[in-house]
Amino acid sequence: MDTDCIKIFAPATVANVACGFDVIGLAIDAPGDEIILRKTDTPGIVIKAIHGADLPLDPLLNVCGVAAQHFLKKLDQPDAGVEMEIFKNIAPGSGIGSSAASSAGAAVGLNELFGRPFDNKQLIRFAMEGERLASGAAHADNVAPAIMGGFTLVRSYQPLDITALHTPAALWVTVIHPQIEVKTSDARAILKQKVLMTDAIKQWGNVAALVAGLYQEDYGLISRSLEDVIVEPVRAILIPAFHELKIKCKEAGALGGGISGSGPSVFMLSRGEIIARQVRDVMNEVYAPLGVDYNIYVSPISTQGSRVIPM
Repeated sequence: MDTDCIKIFAPATVANVACGFDVIGLAIDAPGDEIILRKTDTPGIVIKAIHGADLPLDPLLNVCGVAAQHFLKKLDQPDAGVEMEIFKNIAPGSGIGSSAASSAGAAVGLNELFGRPFDNKQLIRFAMEGERLASGAAHADNVAPAIMGGFTLVRSYQPLDITALHTPAALWVTVIHPQIEVKTSDARAILKQKVLMTDAIKQWGNVAALVAGLYQEDYGLISRSLEDVIVEPVRAILIPAFHELKIKCKEAGALGGGISGSGPSVFMLSRGEIIARQVRDVMNEVYAPLGVDYNIYVSPISTQGSRVIPM
C-alpha cells in the first residue's frame, strides 16, 4: 500500500463456538478495535496513545507492540519504525477477543504499510505472540478469524494448520457482554484435565457436524451441533443466569450458542437478522432485572476480518 499512514479495523471474535473448544472461531462486524499506524524515521515500535482502556504504552507489555515486534524482526529491515495509536472498542476481559483484535490489527496494519510481504498464516503467527502475552499461551482461535474473517478452524499448532470454513450468508450472531471480568487464566484453571471417552466422542461428533452444517447451510444440523459437553458445564457457573439465557434464547428462535471464549460474554447464532434481534430482546429481558450492567451486539458474521478503513 502506497502510504505512510493507515487506519485498521480489527473485529471482535467468538472463540470455541460451543463444541469447538480452542479450534473454531468466528468474526463479527461489531464491535472492533481501531489502530492508526504511521511509519517513522526512528527504528522500532512506539505506542503513542491508547483510548478506551488503561493498557501499557510499553510495546514490550502491550499485545500490539509484541505482535509488531515479531513482524519487524521477520521483516528484517533494521531501520523500520512505526508509531501506533490504539482505539480500544472491545473491553479487555470481555470474552470476545479483545487482545486478539489488537494483535491481529497490528499485524495486518504493518503488513499493509510495508507492501504485504507476509501471508495470513504468518500474520496469524505474529498475532499469536500477542495472545501469548495476554493469556500465557499462543492461541489462534481468536486471531485467525480476526485476520481471515468468517469461521476458521485450527486443525493443528505443530505445524500450524488453519483453514477457513464456509460462512452461510444468513447466519447472524447476538452477543451479550455482562460487565464482569472473567480472566482467561482463571477460566482455564477450573477445567478438568481428563474427560470421559463418551463425552469426547459426543464432542467430536458435534464439531464434525457443525462443520458439515456450515458447508451444507443446514441450519437444523448447525443447531443440533451447538452443544458443549466438556467445557461449558464447568464454566457456566461463572456467568449470571447462563442457563436461563440459553433456554429463553432458543425459545425465541436462536439456533443455539454458548460461552464466547472464556466468558463472560454469551453468544447465540440465528438464521437471519429478524430472529437475531428477537434474541437480543430476550437477552434484555433476562438481564435487565439482575442488576448487572451489560452490552448487547447484533451482527452478521464478518467475512472480511481486519482491514484498512478510511482515516
